[in-house]
Amino acid sequence: MTAHMISRLLSFAAAAGLVAAPIAGQAQQTMGQGNLLGLPSDLSMLQDSDPNHRVATAVVNGYVVTETDVDQRAALLLAANQTPVSEEELVRLRMQVLRNLIDETLQIQAAEAQELEVPAAEVEQTYTSVATRNFGQAAEQMDEYLRSIGSSPASLKRQITGELAWNRLLRRNIAPFVNVSSDEVTELIERLEASRGTEEFRLGEIYLSATPETEAAVEANASKIVEQLRQGGSFVAYARQFSEASTAAVGGDLGWIQLAQLKNPQLETVAAEMSPGQLVGPIRIPGGFSILYLIDKRQVLMADPRDAMLSLKQIQISFAPGTSEALAQQRVAAFTEGVRDIRGCGDAESAAARLGANVVTNDQIRVRSLPEALQNILLQLQVGQATPPFGSFEEGVRVLMLCGRDDPEVAAGPDFNQIMGELEDERIEKRAQRYLRDLRNDAFIEYN
Repeated sequence: MTAHMISRLLSFAAAAGLVAAPIAGQAQQTMGQGNLLGLPSDLSMLQDSDPNHRVATAVVNGYVVTETDVDQRAALLLAANQTPVSEEELVRLRMQVLRNLIDETLQIQAAEAQELEVPAAEVEQTYTSVATRNFGQAAEQMDEYLRSIGSSPASLKRQITGELAWNRLLRRNIAPFVNVSSDEVTELIERLEASRGTEEFRLGEIYLSATPETEAAVEANASKIVEQLRQGGSFVAYARQFSEASTAAVGGDLGWIQLAQLKNPQLETVAAEMSPGQLVGPIRIPGGFSILYLIDKRQVLMADPRDAMLSLKQIQISFAPGTSEALAQQRVAAFTEGVRDIRGCGDAESAAARLGANVVTNDQIRVRSLPEALQNILLQLQVGQATPPFGSFEEGVRVLMLCGRDDPEVAAGPDFNQIMGELEDERIEKRAQRYLRDLRNDAFIEYN
């Protein structure tokens, strides 16, 4: 089970039918908002408070969220992270998991109050679908895996129930009252057409708010998150648990945007210099700190060359155990020279036989599915040309020969109905955030 698979599980709401449209951080706090509460700058606490000594249990309108619930949900995140976390990090993680479980409970209770209960059969069907489609496993195998990491099928099914219940609430109480006019869609299409060919970026963001008093602690916390992400932690999982932006529900994904939509010169400057797959942060901005991850970038309404389909021949040599480095280098040099003499793909098999190499034909390979280092090289090749050799003595040295390329069609203009749907989803998400805040404000919550 990979971290990527777990990440997909943690954000499987889209597969369950709940579409949460990206919003570019409009709900972020500003530095001066604390003053609106009329708080004194010099606080005197009436009793000692140890933030690291907290019991992660609560009673939400009579429903008990147990320590076991927190343990099992946190286990999913720890499995996604796949790297050890400190005790301090674990405390923060568990407290965030508790907050998420409270929200989940409020969503389920609100649905039940309106007689929108989620049938157990639908939960089981979704669980099985997640197991087979996202994990390539039968439900029984996923049961076993979840228990092996300290979680449980019941914990995941509870999360599924929460997602489905929330989706029902949004469909009844919010979606019917969201309207997008034809004029708004037409105006957006005109703006897109005017920006055809300019770059747009798909960014992930983790936002942490800070005041002058908490700035140092928040920055230290953000730096620890960046460290965990660089060690292989799941950006989606961390965004869902720690980000305070409205996009936390969708793993921090801002969607496809132009940098001006960030409405922050610092973030615009940083993002403009990033490459796909790059992580940068923490970045100090008004109101707190941001961590940015560039998922991808493209040109507006233009065909992406990385969507081209390639036909490739992979020519590879391997080395017997115990081969000395000197002999291996000699063979690589002979292989490199021999590849240069291959007269196109039709000559690949016979040339490989002379070189003691194997040939594997790979048809219908999309450029973007290959490692980024190879993408740029292959896009520059003509049919019959090969990449430079790559690999290692342990795994073998190989080249890829280009035997065919089908370029993507020029992108069509914006689709009216698709854009209207995206605008509606964005407004539903904004109202959903307000709806959840109202549920929190009206809830009776006891912490044990």
